[in-house]
Amino acid sequence: MLCTRLTNAHILTMDPDHPVAHDLGIWRGRVVGLDEAVTGLPAREVVDLQGATVLPGFIDSHVHLAWAGLKAATPGIAPCARVEDVLAVVAEATARKAAPGDWVDVAGYDQRALGRHLTAAELDRVSHGRKVFVMHDSGHACVVNSAVLALLPADVPHQDGFLAESAMTAVRRLRLPYSQEELADAIEHAGRACLAEGITACAEAGIGGGLLGHSPVELGAYQLLRDRGRLPLRVQLMAAGDTLRPVGAHADDGIPRSLDLGLRTGFGDDWLSLGALKIYTDGGMMARTAALTAPYEGTTHTGQLQDDPERLTELVVDGHLAGWQLAVHAIGDRAADLALDALERAQTLRPRPDARHRVEHAGLIRPDQLPRFARLGVSAVVQPNFLRYFGDDYADVMGEARAPWMYRGRGFLDHGVTLVGSSDRPVTDGSPLRAIQFMVERTSLSGRRIGPDEGVTVDEALRAYTVAGAYACRWDDSAGSLTPGKRADLVVLGDDPRRVDPSRIGDIEVVATLVDGREGKRL
Repeated sequence: MLCTRLTNAHILTMDPDHPVAHDLGIWRGRVVGLDEAVTGLPAREVVDLQGATVLPGFIDSHVHLAWAGLKAATPGIAPCARVEDVLAVVAEATARKAAPGDWVDVAGYDQRALGRHLTAAELDRVSHGRKVFVMHDSGHACVVNSAVLALLPADVPHQDGFLAESAMTAVRRLRLPYSQEELADAIEHAGRACLAEGITACAEAGIGGGLLGHSPVELGAYQLLRDRGRLPLRVQLMAAGDTLRPVGAHADDGIPRSLDLGLRTGFGDDWLSLGALKIYTDGGMMARTAALTAPYEGTTHTGQLQDDPERLTELVVDGHLAGWQLAVHAIGDRAADLALDALERAQTLRPRPDARHRVEHAGLIRPDQLPRFARLGVSAVVQPNFLRYFGDDYADVMGEARAPWMYRGRGFLDHGVTLVGSSDRPVTDGSPLRAIQFMVERTSLSGRRIGPDEGVTVDEALRAYTVAGAYACRWDDSAGSLTPGKRADLVVLGDDPRRVDPSRIGDIEVVATLVDGREGKRL
């Protein structure tokens, strides 16, 4: 007997051997058959979907759940456009803290709205003896007051309290890590937001260290949720690159650096597992720290790498030798050169044809870099909503010649590169449907078309959030399509993205989300 049979549905399976179905059978969390194979079978529950569209659950291949959940509970200054309004929010937040010396967190900072960066002196006026930490929305920078600057080593660079990249990391290390209970609550909150948008699985992009690690024992918060039955969706965890350390393993193992016990990509189960090793090479466009080969438009500034290029290359090579899948953060084209060079060196030293290494963001990729992605078998994990929401600004700072190279779609596909969709939640909107709309239209919220030749078809955009996401996360044997034997992870939509006008895709209702055949949002 089936556990559940969905009937009278318009099922887009993403399986070329059986692309459309009307019935789907579920047994013990797996798809067991489609159409005639299950229509006549008894089921404990039969759900008539009255023609609703069903797709494999969306996979968001690059998120920050803990940061998203913590940000949701943090006082925010967006969309303040005047320094005085920002300082009023900070003053209110500091007033809530009981004692001088406490840390005060404020979220939603973006200097572009203000026309310049805040300064430590401005924060001092409203901090009342507290330590103020204002987080940049990109995750690559912050502004702090003098009470924080006084605690930093003298060699940590800042500009009137503004700290970017590794300098921001130095500030974060001044603080006690979040507790596992705090992190667990934040992760659960963000995970439920993902479910509401049709996401059934995601990859958490860097825990335990790096720019956005929240605790050296961060994995424990996810395991806590898993043990308590509170993990809302499947999560694959990327370990931050700086969590590897030299090990005294046998020389023949060929593992120069490792996590404790030799843990690496693939450890875990269907709900919680270790994915790729996350390695940062540069910053971001929003903070103007993405590493470019030519300056940002109208400036002499070309962004920055996270470390000495050779040290970054050694980390990539060591991670590859230790058996990890690698997720290399590279937004600017100069950073992408470094990432591709390092991955090529690693594969030369120890060929691993199915390593499935990834470049995260791939925000500005020159035409000559596309064949290198293909030759190395590297996936491009892009964030289409960056251009939907920030595209006008990004196009301006890249200039007319480079703007069409940003967050490519068609260019990757035409070169045979696996194109993977993701959000980088909470940097911007996490909705896969709105991202899919942008991938097709290449139109920002203002109506500006950005690299229209990089547009893809609706089917190709859907694949980026289903089949390609499963491939990039090494889940392709169990997710990404509604094929018998795979997980019963699916999303029910109020309309078919392929049948509506592309401008309406982002507004399609998510009726229900099922993980393991169980409802995350009521039918």
